[in-house]
Amino acid sequence: MAVGVFDSGLGGLTVHQAIAARLPDLPLVYLGDNAHAPYGVRTPDDIFNLTCAGVARLWDEGCDLVILACNTASAAALKRMQETWLPADKRVLGVFVPMIEALTERAWGDNSPPRRVAVNNVALFATPATVASRAFQRELAFRAVGVDVEAQPCGGVVDAIEMGDEILAEALVTSHVEALKRRMPYPEAAVLGCTHYPLMQDAFQRALGDHVRVYSQAGLVAESLADYLIRRPEFTGPGQVAKHLTTGDPVRVSGKATQFLRRPVRFEAA
Repeated sequence: MAVGVFDSGLGGLTVHQAIAARLPDLPLVYLGDNAHAPYGVRTPDDIFNLTCAGVARLWDEGCDLVILACNTASAAALKRMQETWLPADKRVLGVFVPMIEALTERAWGDNSPPRRVAVNNVALFATPATVASRAFQRELAFRAVGVDVEAQPCGGVVDAIEMGDEILAEALVTSHVEALKRRMPYPEAAVLGCTHYPLMQDAFQRALGDHVRVYSQAGLVAESLADYLIRRPEFTGPGQVAKHLTTGDPVRVSGKATQFLRRPVRFEAA
């Protein structure tokens, strides 16, 4: 009954960890495409092809349902995958919708017309590819009206986190928040639109100020998946073994993941 979790690198481990805590009996197969990270600076075609390859590899592990724990892949590839590539007996879910449901306080499956919500000014911090896709704004428009979204492409943050350079990552976060606040001085909420960014959530909060509510995705995605599996148990796949796979060097990636999560994590070659 395994479920797959795919990311371009290490950021999706934040989602994996939250799902494992929420659904401890569910075998999870994590695949990090570390050999091709980061995705945030790649073209939409590159992101689509790499994401399809990663998802297909997780199918081989017995995962009929795969979570794209990567905002860039969710933004640039998911819709195209669902429309042109996905077989009827498989499912691929992204990480945007649970976030937007929380932001707009709408229950899953609420298909009523868009309406005004409590938040008017939202800051979105994401990779350049996610910002360019405007996928967050598109999904938000299905559920809410009158929300002003100011998006900040956060170049370099993922690379710094993947390198384990927290000092550089924090400096970049501060710089990106300052750049956004020059365009939107008083955001009411901030969306961390990359699964790497929860690792820097304290830095985002400090730079934004205590009055800004910061939304990160891991717990929201885990809760949404638990609800989905209650309604669609047929998409738990036949896989039984939990594991961590990488397209990169397993020894190096294991070391970075252990540093990342502050507990031992062992990756195998994909």
